[in-house]
Amino acid sequence: MWLMLALIVVIMVVLVLPMGGGDNSNEAAEPVVMEESERDDLEATTLVKAGMPAPDFTVTMFDGRQVTLSSLRGSVVLVNFWATWCPPCREELARVQSDLIDRFRGQEFIFLPISRGETREAVAAFREQMSYTFAMGLDPERAIYDLYASNYIPRNFLIDREGTVVLASVGYEPEEFDALLVAIESTLNNK
Repeated sequence: MWLMLALIVVIMVVLVLPMGGGDNSNEAAEPVVMEESERDDLEATTLVKAGMPAPDFTVTMFDGRQVTLSSLRGSVVLVNFWATWCPPCREELARVQSDLIDRFRGQEFIFLPISRGETREAVAAFREQMSYTFAMGLDPERAIYDLYASNYIPRNFLIDREGTVVLASVGYEPEEFDALLVAIESTLNNK
């Protein structure tokens, strides 16, 4: 656990420092350039890639009901793996209500966030603290996460109506999230 936390801190420092380390100037930030070895590591930890069938699973939701991925066929599904202690996950989740849930309300779209490796109690405290009311799945043993990846969060897997992964992403950057929204729109329009 400590090793994972140290790795996350190192990754965050690498991502933040090249962009000005918190400088709030209006100058455009230079793009973050990822070393080839870092890209290879992220790629190696992604077990399910675009074009592959999404592994089926059944997740227990925060409210106690069970959801099976294959039962959602016919809808576009965004599976999101996150954790309460993860700063990029928190940033991403802050955009979910307005940018995902409200934007795609009434369409054949399902946002399925799954808490990786945490207890129901930890998720309950987080939900209360953040005033989140949208559905959340629980994966305390990482059984579902381990079907899709071996390391790093947040992770998003966009799944089309037939159950094929359209896009797999890791981490959170506002621009990448904006591109994800475009991909969701495109997938919804591709009937």
